[in-house]
Amino acid sequence: MSELLNTLCGMADTGRVPHAILLHEEDGGGGVALGMKFLEHLYGGNPRVAKMIHPDIHFVFPLILSGDAVSEQYAKEWRALVQENPGFSEGDLYDALGFEGKNTVISVKEANFLLGVLSRYSLEGGYTTVVIYLPEKMNSVAANKLLKILEEPPQQTLFLMVTHAPERLLPTILSRCQLFRLESSGGAEVTLRYDDGGLLASLMDAVIARDLSAALEVGEQLAALPSRDSMRAFCRYAAEKMRRVFLVQQGLSSLAGDDAEAATWAAACKKTFPRKALEALDKASALIGRNVNQKILFTDLVDRFYVNI
Repeated sequence: MSELLNTLCGMADTGRVPHAILLHEEDGGGGVALGMKFLEHLYGGNPRVAKMIHPDIHFVFPLILSGDAVSEQYAKEWRALVQENPGFSEGDLYDALGFEGKNTVISVKEANFLLGVLSRYSLEGGYTTVVIYLPEKMNSVAANKLLKILEEPPQQTLFLMVTHAPERLLPTILSRCQLFRLESSGGAEVTLRYDDGGLLASLMDAVIARDLSAALEVGEQLAALPSRDSMRAFCRYAAEKMRRVFLVQQGLSSLAGDDAEAATWAAACKKTFPRKALEALDKASALIGRNVNQKILFTDLVDRFYVNI
């Protein structure tokens, strides 16, 4: 992470800060904390940046779907969370805001609020920065409003976004961002286990070859894994690989770790496939442990891979 921070600070020192930076972290990876350290450097060590009270830095994060608020109204809770728990997770945020178990979104009201903020000049004559945590939670109207700002950003405007799922952003938004992959909180990229890899490789080989029988056999093997934890581990592994496939398809192979297997799959599947596969994996992971027949669950997963490849 320190290497990435040095890279970002070097961009500031040379006056080459892109107007949109996207930090891709694993949940709880400390992306917001790293972003704040970068902003401290960008704003010349101003102590109000560390305290998260600088008037030209604005924060946006998901709120409950049925609410009528904007993020600024939860500034106190947000500051306390980031300062007390730099490696906070998405769940930690919702706990801190009292949103646990509720649907959350970055709404069009939030986007309109941002448009108003960015229509004004910087109060201190430097950068105006918008920090967006989980931009993939924007609804479609909000996302399109953000796209318009990214296409024609005001002078010295910086969008600093922290995402868990860049593949869920509009491709047109992603293409306007400089993307950086953070290391996981454990200090290394997500570990990809060989046994999970073998099952996923077999599944991908089968669906690419349009061999439904072979694909269903893999589904049987997944349903027969020895524990729910091992089933969830497979879903996590497969989701990480699908993210790499997506990155390769977007011309970002280096951010995918130069994964040769992901590159092969990227060439063989539709550009819509990684998103569809991730949706299926998310659904399967959520259902594991509930009163759902595991064989039916993984048969459905295999079918979704097969239909969308």
